[in-house]
Amino acid sequence: MILPGLVSLAFYRRRPSRLQVSVGLAFTVAVSALLGYIQDAGTSRVWLNVALAIAGGVLLYVAILAFLVYWYLPRHPGQGPSPSQPAP
Repeated sequence: MILPGLVSLAFYRRRPSRLQVSVGLAFTVAVSALLGYIQDAGTSRVWLNVALAIAGGVLLYVAILAFLVYWYLPRHPGQGPSPSQPAP
């Protein structure tokens, strides 16, 4: 579900675009809603489970993406690219 942003962060070391984040979020909402619906299909609490599954999926998506952005794109001072050879 988080694949579009993960590929951008892990392999290219760049911040995911808005399109990548929105596609990942839309897929997360759709799959979470489907899983919440299938879990208790035919009962009176099916829509509560769908809402809880969507909220949990979105929360998990945002948490994982925030962690990956923090891990792969740190903004700490002094952690820029180090020169491979000192200037003569």
